[in-house]
Order: sequence, then C-alpha cells, then structure tokens
Amino acid sequence: MARRSNSLTKFLQDVVDNSKDLVDDLIDRGRDVESDVRTGVSKAVSNEDDDHTDADLARLQVSLAELSAKVDALAKAKPATTAAR
Repeated sequence: MARRSNSLTKFLQDVVDNSKDLVDDLIDRGRDVESDVRTGVSKAVSNEDDDHTDADLARLQVSLAELSAKVDALAKAKPATTAAR
C-alpha cells in the first residue's frame, strides 16, 4: 500500500479551493435570489393583468372610512366609560 503524502501546502490548497467553491455557490444563490426578487416585485407592481384594481381600491377606501368611523366612536365612548367608573 502506498502512503499518501499530505503536506501543509496541499492542505492550504484544499482549504483555498473549498473556500472558492463556497464563495462561488453563495454568489450564484445570491444572483438567483436577486433575480427572483426582481421578478416578484415586477409582477406585484405591474397593473397590466389586474383589471379589478379600481374596484378593489374603492372597496378598500370604503372599508377604511368605516373603520375610521368605528375608531372615532370608540375613542369618544372610552372617556365616558372611564369617567363613569
């Protein structure tokens, strides 16, 4: 059986090679994530395929007005309830 010679330089070479592979993989994954995020944001911002945007916005505004009215009513009722105690 032949004895394998592992020197310090071979060890350092392996460490550097493995580190380079790790960095390359991280960069590739980062590039993929960046691409996916750009695609997702573009789809989310795009209004080309969304015909219901105006109707959805109107419903949201009505809901917000109703919620604001309820919060105002609760805010006015709260001091009266606290003062009665």
